[in-house]
Amino acid sequence: KQARQLENELDLKLVSFSKLCTSYSSTRDGRRDSSDTTPLLNGSSQDRMFETMAVEIEQLLGKLTGINDKMAEYTNSAGVPSLNAALMHTLQRHRDILQDYTHEFHKTKANFLAIRERENLLGSVRKDIESYKSGSGVNNRRTELFLKEHEHLRNSDRLIEETISIAMATKENMTSQRGMLKSIQSKMNTLANRFPAVNSLIQRINLRKRRDSLILGSIIGICTILLLLYAFH
Repeated sequence: KQARQLENELDLKLVSFSKLCTSYSSTRDGRRDSSDTTPLLNGSSQDRMFETMAVEIEQLLGKLTGINDKMAEYTNSAGVPSLNAALMHTLQRHRDILQDYTHEFHKTKANFLAIRERENLLGSVRKDIESYKSGSGVNNRRTELFLKEHEHLRNSDRLIEETISIAMATKENMTSQRGMLKSIQSKMNTLANRFPAVNSLIQRINLRKRRDSLILGSIIGICTILLLLYAFH
C-alpha cells in the first residue's frame, strides 16, 4: 500500500514537473518572439518552482527506494517461502516502476537544465544586441517607428480587403437566397391554385366511402336477419 501510494504521488508530481519544463520552454520562446525590449530571462519564480519540485520528487524517490528495499528484505527473510512467485513478481513490478520514474525524472531535469543553460547563453547575446540598438541613435529609432507604422498600414489594408470580400460573398449569398425564396413562393402559389380541385376530389372520395359503408352495413344486417329467421324456423 505504501509503495502504491508513493507511486501515485510520484506520477502526479512527474506530470506537473514535465508541464513546468514545457511551459518554461514555451514561455521563453514566446518572450523571445514578442518584443525586442522584453528581458529574455525573468522566470525566477519558475526556477524556484523547478528546484522545489525537484527536491520533492527526489525525496519521494528515496522513500520509494526504501520501501522497495524493505519488501526485498521481507521476501528474503526465513519465514517467507523462497518460491513465492507472486511476491517476487510484485517486487519486480515495483522495482520496474521505480526505475521508470527515476529515468523519467532525470531525463526531464536534464532537458530543463539544458534549456535554461541555452537561454542564459542567448541572454547575454541579446543584451548586447539591445544595447547596440539603444545606442545607435535617434535615426534608427525613427526608422524603426516608420517601419512599424508601415506594417500597421499594411495590416489595415489587408483587413479592409478581407471585409470587402466578406461583404461581396454575403451579397451573393443573399441574392441566391432571394432566388430560392421566389421559386418557393411560385410553387406555393401553384399548390394553392390546385388545392380546391384536390379538396373536391377528397370530398367525393369520402362520400363514396360513406355510401359503400352504408351499403355494406345494410347487406350485413339483412343477412343477419335472414339467418336468425332461418335458425328460429
